Amino acid sequence: MKLTKLPILALLVVAIIIINPMLSAANLPSGSIVKAILQERIDKEKQSVGIVVGLINPQNSKIINYGKLSQSSSQAVNGDTIFEIGSVSKVFTTLLLADMVERKQLNLKDPISKLLPKSVTAPTRKGKEITLVDLATHTSGLPRLPNNLKPKDIENPYADYTIEQLYSFLSNYQLPRDIGTKYEYSNLGVGLLGHILSLKTGIDYEKLVVTRIAKPLQMNSTQIQISSEMQPRFATGHNQKLEAVKYWDIPTLAGAGALHSTANDLLKFVAANLGLIKSSLSSAMQLSQQVVYKNDISNLSMGLGWHIMKKDNREIIWHNGGTGGFHSFIGFDKNKRIGVVVLSNSINNIDDIGLHLLNKNIPLTKTRNF
Repeated sequence: MKLTKLPILALLVVAIIIINPMLSAANLPSGSIVKAILQERIDKEKQSVGIVVGLINPQNSKIINYGKLSQSSSQAVNGDTIFEIGSVSKVFTTLLLADMVERKQLNLKDPISKLLPKSVTAPTRKGKEITLVDLATHTSGLPRLPNNLKPKDIENPYADYTIEQLYSFLSNYQLPRDIGTKYEYSNLGVGLLGHILSLKTGIDYEKLVVTRIAKPLQMNSTQIQISSEMQPRFATGHNQKLEAVKYWDIPTLAGAGALHSTANDLLKFVAANLGLIKSSLSSAMQLSQQVVYKNDISNLSMGLGWHIMKKDNREIIWHNGGTGGFHSFIGFDKNKRIGVVVLSNSINNIDDIGLHLLNKNIPLTKTRNF
């Protein structure tokens, strides 16, 4: 996505940024530096089969890729390669929430009991109800996973978890602590949020993402279902030892991690969050990036879905994701006006690459060779 291909409005915004030195952007890391990191991670450390990095600032964007779609493939990964993005889906879910708030369809403090079927008894504590913002900030008191998640196939753990099981869990669960008092990362909580947004609109989660986010931003490869056109571009996932594994299906808790995407698509998403391109989602994106909960970890706070890390007097807004065979990272620094996407077709961690490219003082992690 070269600058000259951005919409005219975006070009005007960029022109203002370039003219005003107070808004100057950081330089992007060179392609050769990034390529060397990827070669080290794949060839020497044996941590992935293929990795794609996307970088963007107001003046430019670029894709750096290294590796293959699978161990048996000769096809290189690139900016249009499709990956499972796992929990990066969560910031799409919380953006949907922010957009509905901006549209006056919902309020962040709406209790979830108001939006669930009357047959479901949402858990409460000391007379307080879980609200939408509690789900979006991982402070609801709900656990990471429901205790009635008992997959028939451990390699595809969410595939057979039903709405009925979700409702049964909620109706019988007792919260272990007060709502809104502690951060505990919860796939269940954000998966439930995605389900509630679908109930509110009468539109399934995937269609909500596609119609309200992907299409407006021209993210044409961001969806749950893999079409016949997308299939040849779909990377194979790999475990820690780089053995091919099954793809994941996440029907009931889709909002927690069911989306697929590409580096090119996610660069558009990051560009919109940075304000480099304008869209109907701009105000919702700004809302989602505001600190809502100050984490008890001193340098980490929560927006709506986004983790906000402060280090070296800088603020990085980010999220990562992992499935059985993929790992993903997106992040950006609004003051430096730089964004990063990293997608890998193995479960092994690549967060350090994304964070290092945003702030070189954050070191790369040396990983062991299997």
